[in-house]
Amino acid sequence: MHPLQTNLPIIYLKPGEIYLGEQPTVVTTILGSCVSLIFFNQLHRLGAICHAVLPEDVHQEGSFRFVDHSFYWMLEQFQSQGIALQQIQVKLFGGADVLECYQGRCQTVTVGQQNIQRALKMLEAHGLQVQASDLGGSVGRKIFFFTHTGEVLLKQVQKVCWLDPDPRRR
Repeated sequence: MHPLQTNLPIIYLKPGEIYLGEQPTVVTTILGSCVSLIFFNQLHRLGAICHAVLPEDVHQEGSFRFVDHSFYWMLEQFQSQGIALQQIQVKLFGGADVLECYQGRCQTVTVGQQNIQRALKMLEAHGLQVQASDLGGSVGRKIFFFTHTGEVLLKQVQKVCWLDPDPRRR
């Protein structure tokens, strides 16, 4: 069955957004260098997913654009429901190196790698184990997260090349 052939509500998660679901829902998002942290608890059938763009909220904006802020918010939501750390299933996706170097100036650690490192560091610091992941590489990912089962379907997305229809600009 195709993931979109369902009667469940489908939510598209944009960069910098987060979703917490107690009702059965399919959350989908497309990741390049961004990462999606997914938390799930079987007993409560509670699922959460973020689409984090950058690793750290250094200016304390309190935005879900950041891995650290999203992580702490999701953790707080689960703990407020009485869910212990060892009862949280964690999945992590994204962090690809999809952006090419601009005029030969490449940073040694890409944004995608920084996002992965930050997420893994925070998980380790809280004793959380990643149960499933697909990280890094050079292609994007489209994921479908089923909030009531914790299942994640993943499709790799190849680079897209836009062609300018005006031959004078080629």
